[in-house]
Amino acid sequence: MENEFNKSEVFAFESMIEYHDAAIVSKHALKKQTGNVSLFAFDKGEALSTHSAPFDALVQVVDGAAEIKIAEQSFQLKKGECIIMPADIPHAVIAIERFKMVLTMIRSK
Repeated sequence: MENEFNKSEVFAFESMIEYHDAAIVSKHALKKQTGNVSLFAFDKGEALSTHSAPFDALVQVVDGAAEIKIAEQSFQLKKGECIIMPADIPHAVIAIERFKMVLTMIRSK
């Protein structure tokens, strides 16, 4: 599948995507009907505005630091830390500094 990582190859998430000035870049590690594993690189100050999704999403920070807002509660995450954004709850992602994250979304239906 286009824009999906190669199978049966060892990789490190942090090195699989590059930062771009004033941008958010994404790649799919896996994209299936049952869910996705995606890698994002955010330049400092970039953000995903408040939205919700019909399924839980796991955020794993693999470089830098970010602010994750879930239902107006703010969480500061740095490299190596994770949080689960619950289904149907408004959330946002803000780059405190350049950061990379793995986003794993699992659909239950």
